[in-house]
Amino acid sequence: MKKRFLAGMALVLTAALAGCGGTTSTTTVAQTFSDLNADGDIAFTAPATYTFSQDILPRPGNVFFGLDGAGSEFRAFLDFPLDGSTGGGVVPSGATIVSADIEVFINNVSLASTVPTLVDLVPFPITHLTPTDFNSIPLATRSSFNFLRSDIGNFVRIDVTSLMQEAQRQGLSNFQVRFLLDLVPGAGGLVEIADGVSTATAPLLTVEYF
Repeated sequence: MKKRFLAGMALVLTAALAGCGGTTSTTTVAQTFSDLNADGDIAFTAPATYTFSQDILPRPGNVFFGLDGAGSEFRAFLDFPLDGSTGGGVVPSGATIVSADIEVFINNVSLASTVPTLVDLVPFPITHLTPTDFNSIPLATRSSFNFLRSDIGNFVRIDVTSLMQEAQRQGLSNFQVRFLLDLVPGAGGLVEIADGVSTATAPLLTVEYF
């Protein structure tokens, strides 16, 4: 588990890096929690039924992705503002991304002991998800990785450096990602990610840049 620096507000750190010719430069570490008001999930049930967690009031303190065993596929969406608009750290336009990761708390992994997972960089509306967002074409996708039943009750850190670099290249003011099951042969399972108002378990984006 990676140590969480934030306690409900932005944090900026500096670190020395060796540069060319013996010079040094500093990097900044910015952190921000996902925006609960924009986060959500979509459940698709064939042939054409879409259900949105954003329509459930009060909002549930979690998002799901994977197969529920009853014929529906879930995909989860997390929104991380990069402009400090929700009180988090700022990643300025034009910054060079050194590293980026998302830390999520896993409430449950069910129906399979291993859940192969993809994370896409996908723009989506911060006011309400739509059926189009379920299958929208991603701007970038990180390689598949697994959530495990042993992750229940723990934080999992996911390297999203390549996605953050693409978001920066395209000048996006929000880092928006979609979690979905990697539909390889035999894949299954349903993952529940904590996404409540408590910052103790809220999804956290950490970006190091200069």
